[in-house]
Amino acid sequence: MENVHDWCISRQLWWGHRIPAWYCDDCGEITVARTAPDKCSKCGSTHIHQDPDTLDTWFSSALWPFSTLGWPNTDSEDFKRYYPTNTLVTGYDIIPFWVMRMMFSGIEQTGQVPFDTVLIHGLVRDELGRKMSKSLGNGIDPLEVIDKYGADALRFTLANGNSPGNDMRYSDKKVEASRNFANKLWNAARFILMNLDGSEEAGLPDELALEDKWVLSLYNDLVKEVTDNLERFELGIAVQKLYDFIWDVFCDWYIELAKIRLQKGGEPAQCAKRVLIYVMSNVLKLLHPFMPFVTEEIWQSLPHEGASIMVSDWPQYSDALNFSAEEEQMNMIMDGCQGKPRTPTIEDRICPNCGNPIEIFSTDTEVACDKCGFVVYNDKLSCVQWCKYAKQCVGEETYEKLMVIARRNQEKADAERRARLEAKKQQEGQI
Repeated sequence: MENVHDWCISRQLWWGHRIPAWYCDDCGEITVARTAPDKCSKCGSTHIHQDPDTLDTWFSSALWPFSTLGWPNTDSEDFKRYYPTNTLVTGYDIIPFWVMRMMFSGIEQTGQVPFDTVLIHGLVRDELGRKMSKSLGNGIDPLEVIDKYGADALRFTLANGNSPGNDMRYSDKKVEASRNFANKLWNAARFILMNLDGSEEAGLPDELALEDKWVLSLYNDLVKEVTDNLERFELGIAVQKLYDFIWDVFCDWYIELAKIRLQKGGEPAQCAKRVLIYVMSNVLKLLHPFMPFVTEEIWQSLPHEGASIMVSDWPQYSDALNFSAEEEQMNMIMDGCQGKPRTPTIEDRICPNCGNPIEIFSTDTEVACDKCGFVVYNDKLSCVQWCKYAKQCVGEETYEKLMVIARRNQEKADAERRARLEAKKQQEGQI
């Protein structure tokens, strides 16, 4: 603490803590006491009146870390458990007004620093980048936003894309997008629940399909990265990773692929259900700090252990869920579905299926592994080669589902291209 100066702590306001000073009308003595006196401490006169001023708001706020915990009774259970605390989260505009004064007030009154870490975030501004104020009339009532979009959507918006110390611009479109994400999560949970019959065992199955290993490997990486981001207070980065995994990986790809086995029934369906429950339940835990209400509601509906997601174990990274080879295979198949065929893993002359060394030459179009018979293709895959490779990796049924996704992606790309051409024609016509 440096450059600390005295400041006037009295204010002429209608609200606040009234200054605990009483003046004697007869002798002029000033009495300062914890409780209201009934007479003058010097002459005994009962003609006394309290100072009409209030304490400065920042003076009262500076007492917050310890005054709310039973102080001056430092033996209270709350004080012994919660003081000093760990992290203070605040905006950069009130560092001298509040943070500094909490620190020297805590040191003065308790002998301890009230917190060890201060996370400084930016301000929430309006769509034009202006600071919200009463005079401009550009303030946002959070209760109205919550009534319209939900508390989770507002919380997610404020965390998404936010970086420490930088301001962010508020807009209803951002909150609406967060609401849509919550709906996506809810619909994914509904799909899982409508396929459960109560016979599902806890944990992951022993036999995992290619797509199971792929999604579990990506989930495993997500656990490690999000945990690291939160420990470094990189909240915006963590939220974006969760958004991308839930929307792009889990909902758009894995659930679509799982539908094949769910429709087929039997043991494959049971395996798919257990993976769906495992990934969804644990991703909800990662998302819970940002969207507590919808994650709690969904988690309670799924098979679970414990009273609340709030006190459940935080997901942990596991080497057993690291399936890098299967992840590479699946990524190549997905690229083919999206019109981006590429070279399989042959640079190191290793079979991507069993790891056996392969003798392959630049003149070869395709080479079968001597150990497992897996066929790898040289150079860039043609559409025909990619079709062979996809069937070989995932089987006939999953391949047919992939073709549905591929056609859907192609139709979407064609529609976007036609829209761009139409917009270009309209623009040229206006010129």
